[in-house]
This record gives sequence, structure tokens and C-alpha cells, in this order.
Amino acid sequence: MVESEVKKIKKGHKMKWRWVIGAFTTILLAIVLASRSTPKIPFKSGQFSKSCHCPQDKHRYSGIVEDCCCDYETVDHLNEEVLHPLLQDLVKTPFFRYFKVKLWCNCPFWPDDGMCRLRDCSVCECPENEFPELFKKPYHHGLPSDDLKCQEGKPQAAVDRTLDSKAFRGWTETDNPWTYDDETDNSEMTYVNLQLNPERYTGYTGPSARRIWDAVYSENCPKYPAEELCQEEKILYKLISGLHSSISIHIASDYLLDEATNLWGHNLDLMYNRVLRYPNRVQNLYFTFLFVLRAVTKAADYLEQAEYDTGNPTEDLKTHSLMRQLLYNPKLQAACPLPFDEAKLWKGQRGPELKQKIQAQFKNISALMDCVGCEKCRLWGKLQVLGLGTALNILFSVNGEDHSHQTLELQRNEVIALINLLNRLSESIKFVHEMGAAAEKLNEGTVTSTRLNSLVQQAWASIVKT
Repeated sequence: MVESEVKKIKKGHKMKWRWVIGAFTTILLAIVLASRSTPKIPFKSGQFSKSCHCPQDKHRYSGIVEDCCCDYETVDHLNEEVLHPLLQDLVKTPFFRYFKVKLWCNCPFWPDDGMCRLRDCSVCECPENEFPELFKKPYHHGLPSDDLKCQEGKPQAAVDRTLDSKAFRGWTETDNPWTYDDETDNSEMTYVNLQLNPERYTGYTGPSARRIWDAVYSENCPKYPAEELCQEEKILYKLISGLHSSISIHIASDYLLDEATNLWGHNLDLMYNRVLRYPNRVQNLYFTFLFVLRAVTKAADYLEQAEYDTGNPTEDLKTHSLMRQLLYNPKLQAACPLPFDEAKLWKGQRGPELKQKIQAQFKNISALMDCVGCEKCRLWGKLQVLGLGTALNILFSVNGEDHSHQTLELQRNEVIALINLLNRLSESIKFVHEMGAAAEKLNEGTVTSTRLNSLVQQAWASIVKT
């Protein structure tokens, strides 16, 4: 009886080990097949050869951009052929190169404990003699309000899509209802040359950086289920998400790959993991680009007549010329005449109340930029949030019931921020269009490896249980 039991036990052990060997063989076979199906790419982040582009995958996103009036292919084409080259030239002009900002101010929400570990976090401020002399002079106060007239009357319930063609009467200090305006004290303001302070990786990571975005999303721009959000709330979320994607892309596109040798380049892994692996983040990037582009084209008459004076007649004429090319480009007007239709918003009885609520949320978001613990990140955060607040002000500047007495007034700094924001978004769109396929190809192996690891763990767990 004992002998027969021993034989059964030995037989059971043999069967178990045969199953283990079979499972192990299966795993090895899966590894071999995975390695054959996933070609290795002779490419390190930051060292990308032009011959490695994958044009067949460039238009992964197709059709109309959600809530907009243009499709992805048209956006990519117009950006590459028209918008990106013009914006690159514009932001290098003296007028758009200098941004006035209060770099150090108290966070209104919590003590500032952010620390950067790189010198690239600091901002190089302009000496007094560098930025244009005219920027130091006070703003004009404009004409009395009774001299203003609306270019085109609209029905009372409609949103005015046009702006007074004779609206510009000098830069003003009018507060923007969409932004937290604590920057009127000129004694604490400084001018920064944006060309000398590029938006790039700074080493600003960890709890301090995460707390900023957590506060933005959880307190001011929560992502509820789609059925619980009205259209206006969805748009606020998409704008912030699109801006967040753009910032992540700029960090990835200009990343410190090797601190010891000061080697900078593309970190495609970072771009994939933060943006590309989430399709809605790419979609929101395109949406934000079209939203800001619509604001610029809506304010075309105002921006054409604006004073881009820096005391350098040659450069100022060039700035005017570039602005006109941007505002009235025939290719843009033919292919995408209305990038975003703002007229469908703020309808119904809740319209005014909803606008005040979303204005308050966005104002809180702009105030959060004072809590960014990295000086350069704070600079670009303030500029881009101000640019987005300026776009919101342009598109939704008509308040109350009497549209005929409303006009647009912008600060010089707001226009500088608006155009620089559009350029940032344009650069992000271009980088995703050109490098997105390579980033996804690079991460195919990682995805396969992750799935394989999961398979191995499941098989091993089954072996242990038996």
C-alpha cells in the first residue's frame, strides 16, 4: 500500500515537471517570436536620422478635430507650409521677443517649496539698455467710450464674431476678466528675452511640479464623465489638457540627455509616455491650437492696426508685414476659414452664470502659475496661460445684453503672450507630426516586452500554485 502511494507521488512529480518544462518552452518560444516581430531600432533618443521617418504613419489622426471646423490633415499641412514659418519669424522680432513678467511673487495657495536641480531653471533677465525704449513709456489711455462703435450689429442672442475694425487706439491697462492680474506694479516687473530663455527641460520634477498640475485639474478643471459636463466645461478641460500636452512635448523635444557631457536632444520615450500613448491628449493639443488660431484671426483688424513700435523702424515694418501675412493669409482663409466656432457657446439661461464660473476657474489656474517653483517654468507658464486667457477674452469678450457698446482692448503684454503661445502650439503640432511615428515605433518593443512580462508572470504564478 505504501509502495503504491510512493509510485503515485513520483508519477505526480513527473507530470508536474513535464508541465513546467512545457510552460517554460512556451515562454521561450514567445520571447523568440517577439524578438523577431519587433525589429530593433538603431536609434537613441536625441539621435534621429531623417532617413528613419515613417511617412505612412504620419496621419494617424484623421477627420475633423473634435469641436472644431478643420481636419487634422489640413492643420498639419497649413502649419508646415504657412503658420509655422511665419510664427517663427514673428517671435524673433524685437516686439514679440521681450515679455514683461513678475518672476518672483508669493504663491497665493501654499508656501513655495519647489527646487530645480539644473542651472537651466533660472531665467536670464534683460539689462535696462537691451529691451525697446518705447516699452518703458506708459500706455496710452485711448479715446472716450462714446467714440467707439461696433462694426457690425448682431441679434441680441448671438455672439458677435467680429471686432471693430477701428478698435485699436493704443495699448491699455484694462484688466482681463479671465486672468489673475497681479502684475501692475512696474517696480517688481522685469523684461525677459524669450529667445535667450527657451522652453525646455529644466529638471523641475517631483512633488512640487506634480502639485501644480494636480491643483489645475482637481480643483479648477476636473475631468468628469462626459455626460456630466456641459460643452463650455469640456472646452476648458480640453484647453488645459492641450496646453499641458504642448508643454510636455517641448520638454521632450529639447531634453538634457547626458548631464555630464551637456548633450541635448529629443527624448521620444518621454513624449510617447506623457502624450502620444493617450490619443485624447494629442486631440486636445490640436483643439487648443485651433482655438487660439481662431482668436488671432477674429482679432485680425485690431491686430493689424496695433502699434508694434520698438524704436527700430526697419524691424517694426517687418513685424507689421509678418502680422498681415499671418492674419490675412489666403491659404489659411481658403482651407480653414473658421478654425473654431465660438458662437454656439453660452446659450440659454445659464449662459452668464456659467461664464462667470469658468472665468473664476481659469483665473485660479492663472494664479497657480505663481506657485511654480522653477523660474523658467514659471516664466513660460505665466506667458502661455496669459496667452490662453487673452484668446478666451477675444472670443468671449462680449458681455451683457448690449453688444453694440462692447469693444476689445488688449495690453501689449497680452498680444505678445498670444502670439508666442500660438507659436509654441505650432511647434508642438509640427514635432508630433514629424516625430510621432518614430516615437511610437521606438516604443513598440517596450509595449511587447510589457505584455510578455505579464505572460511570464501569469505562467509562473500557475506553476507555483500547482
